[in-house]
Amino acid sequence: MAEPSDAVRTFPRRHARTRRFTLGAPRSFQVAADGSVVWFLRSDSSEEAIHSLWTLDPTSGAEAQVVDPRSLAVDEGSLPAAEQARRERARESGEGVVSYSIDSAGRRAAMAVGGQVVLADRETGQVDVLDTPGGAFDPRVDPTGRRVAYVCDGGLRVVARDEIDRVVVAEDGVTWGAAEFIAAEEFSRSRGFWWSPDGRSLLAERVDEAPIHTWHIASPVEPWSAPRSIRYPAAGTPNAFCSLAIVPDVDDPERDRVRIAWDSDRYPYLLTATWSADAPLVSVLTRDQRTMAVLEVDPRSGATREVAVHEDPTWVEPVPGAPAWWGGQLLTVADDAETDTRRLHLDGVAISPPGIQIRSVVDVSPDAVVVTASVGDPTQVQVLAVSRDGSADPITEAEGVHHAAAGATTLVVSTAGMDHDGAQVSVSTPQARWTVATRAASPGLETDIRFLELGDRGLRGALVLPTAPEFADGPLPVLLDPYGGPHAQRVLRQRAGFATSQWFAEQGFAVLIVDGRGTPGRGPSWEREVRGDLAAPVLEDQVDGLAAAAEAEPRLDLSRVGIRGWSFGGYLAALAVLARPDVFHAAVAGAPVTDWRLYDTGYTERYLGLPDEDPDAYERSDLTPLAPRLERPLMLIHGLADDNVVVAHTLQLSRALLEAGRPHTVLPLSGVTHMTPQEAVAENLLVLQVQFLREALDIAEG
Repeated sequence: MAEPSDAVRTFPRRHARTRRFTLGAPRSFQVAADGSVVWFLRSDSSEEAIHSLWTLDPTSGAEAQVVDPRSLAVDEGSLPAAEQARRERARESGEGVVSYSIDSAGRRAAMAVGGQVVLADRETGQVDVLDTPGGAFDPRVDPTGRRVAYVCDGGLRVVARDEIDRVVVAEDGVTWGAAEFIAAEEFSRSRGFWWSPDGRSLLAERVDEAPIHTWHIASPVEPWSAPRSIRYPAAGTPNAFCSLAIVPDVDDPERDRVRIAWDSDRYPYLLTATWSADAPLVSVLTRDQRTMAVLEVDPRSGATREVAVHEDPTWVEPVPGAPAWWGGQLLTVADDAETDTRRLHLDGVAISPPGIQIRSVVDVSPDAVVVTASVGDPTQVQVLAVSRDGSADPITEAEGVHHAAAGATTLVVSTAGMDHDGAQVSVSTPQARWTVATRAASPGLETDIRFLELGDRGLRGALVLPTAPEFADGPLPVLLDPYGGPHAQRVLRQRAGFATSQWFAEQGFAVLIVDGRGTPGRGPSWEREVRGDLAAPVLEDQVDGLAAAAEAEPRLDLSRVGIRGWSFGGYLAALAVLARPDVFHAAVAGAPVTDWRLYDTGYTERYLGLPDEDPDAYERSDLTPLAPRLERPLMLIHGLADDNVVVAHTLQLSRALLEAGRPHTVLPLSGVTHMTPQEAVAENLLVLQVQFLREALDIAEG
């Protein structure tokens, strides 16, 4: 067998050092309201994790570094616990400036570096570390650019260059201004306070975690260290109690707060909040997630008026960027059962065309709403402009996955396709178009990726084949590499998403990725087919996809089939060898959910309901009762510091396997959370998985 290329041989290390080839790529774009400037983050090289804050001038294309965190007199060695949690929820593995806010004019930006508040002015070039107590979290500059509000020690504070830092609102035993776990982890809301348009008032979330059960995460390699206590809302148990209030004048903290009134017993989940010139707008959700209400807030009295209600017999799907005001009318995204389409609605009337599945609202301007959507093909995401008359004009048309940011007539588009590595970012105005420089590395792998529609259900699949000539004739052992669960996709037409799969293919595997029922982009009814059962439909789709792929590609050796996955993919991998050993012959399950009663309320109850009300759904989806059926090699991998899918999942399954006398492998990762940003861990995890699969499937090492 020929020696592998340098790109293949060095891939695990380069993959780890570059944080999956993301370092050096421009990201986190924000555009001034008038389109006059574009802000973004970027690190200096493909192996530099420290990100700086940059701007681009849309008239000239000139880029300028505004904040280099290495030049600040700030110790980044110790991050506040709230910031560590925010980064874990956002899967943020970068360092330096990793999030920021800008004022409406795009002149000033605020950020936290090492727990200190930093304020930067792009026009003067002045960058100040403001005089604060330290431990700052989520600083946000007000729309006028004068003040910065931030969270510290559970309270909300305000500071400015020419003002003394002061507490705006704080209360013992609760937090103000920070999103709770479920909002950040499951509903994509990472913030907990919002400035008024005039920069005078603050809308703030109050979170009381006292009802939530306390769990403990220990560090077994440091037995002298006390376990870390967390509040974890497991399925069927209490959530945090969340409410809202307005601080009417940050210059007068003694003035009484205005409590926002809504039926929080009926609607315990706070999904979104915005504050525009029209009025504050809040969306709330019932515990069973079948009813969402949109509320207009009177900022003087705190009274709310219900302006829209969306109901669904399974669940209501929140969409980023909605709801919002559009010229005094309410813009929402809701599912249209008649056309099986997720559509834009204006004052309750659907306006976007049937068949265009809205994925996010990017920007609302007087003339049009910029959205991302899948148009017929769920493996692609395009950017469109939808007008009030319902016409949808494509902004992007090239094959691939596109994301956008916008302000006035300035549009930022990020394009990831199959003809290039990483994402290409353009900034365009009616007069000019510029490309934002990237410093990201390329995986350097030759690729052979074939997109397929598989079986009677037209499952979207990607078959990744080795490019080395010695594998040309087959037969090829098969490695399934899915996520497979609801709310996420793997089969997208972007080369960057297949780098690791291609590397596994170069080890002599045919790698198959299948998106089954529950995955987005194909319409609401497709997503909802997993309701009440997270096991049978997703596993059936993997089995059917495998059989159909073997018909399309005869080199696939179905006598040697492995499967690997992480998180839901880890659950699916373990499920595969436990429930279908006739199809799957080995599995690597990373950070798997094994008992859905141990996973959080927001995600689990959306799909399975409450454990006390539908215990059968949890029994159908549970792995531990299947333990006596294990007859294939299974490797379980889990980070001991994981506070999302806690290690108890793997340990409970391992205990059940041991009690059933079923041998298996457990690989504990000390100090590792649900992410694996540690370079040595990330590198060696790939190598160890290949070694395990080769041995389990009796594949000779080349």
